[in-house]
Amino acid sequence: MAERGFVTLAFDPSYTGESGGEPRNLASPEINTEDFSAAVDHLGLLPFVDRGRIGVIGICGWGGMALSAVAVDKRVKAVAVSTMYDMTRVVSKGYNDSVTLEQRTQALEQLGRQGWLDAEKGGPAYGPPMNELKGGEAQFLVDYHDYYKAPRGFHPRAVNSNGSWTMTTPVSFMNLPILNYIAEISPRPVLFIHGEKAHSRYFSETAYAAAAKPKELMIIPGASHTDLYDRLDVIPFDKLTAFFRANLA
Repeated sequence: MAERGFVTLAFDPSYTGESGGEPRNLASPEINTEDFSAAVDHLGLLPFVDRGRIGVIGICGWGGMALSAVAVDKRVKAVAVSTMYDMTRVVSKGYNDSVTLEQRTQALEQLGRQGWLDAEKGGPAYGPPMNELKGGEAQFLVDYHDYYKAPRGFHPRAVNSNGSWTMTTPVSFMNLPILNYIAEISPRPVLFIHGEKAHSRYFSETAYAAAAKPKELMIIPGASHTDLYDRLDVIPFDKLTAFFRANLA
């Protein structure tokens, strides 16, 4: 997007990667929503940026956070999300909303026990390494491994490449739906982009249904979830460029 003439800021969420904060590798829907507004603060202080022409792009889990942020941050004039996940939905309800109340209760009880262990130790415990394969995994998990563990997506300080989240990270996602106010993005436009073959496609489809106009859902033929991470011949940059040029004019 920078090559196409936009002032572009890419950032790691708080507590991860190149961003600060302790403990490391902690995620929170509230904090990560605020990360986007903090980025808007930064852009708006640059003397060469027009504060009235700021847009947001969110990818994967941070697509859901981007929608959450734009719903409450009226300074953002347009938002596009690509291969979007609603992390509060998938953590609290499982894929395709398959988690039962009994399973949710058991998970929360386990998280509570982990909270005692962390408190006694004075710091968080971390889960097993992310995106390791043992055999027999679903194709989308293989795709994650082939992205995060391979040169195309690996970084030594990336949680999904070379680390793990705190074991109690799911707690806040269990209790805070992030897309309750998605309709309040309107009358600012929303563009949803998702792969035809992505396991996560239903997140964009249900978010699109809940959003108010103007809105658009663009399905990329033949694309998987991770294809929209880095495949320059698959990501619809022309569409993104046209969308923001029209709506940040």
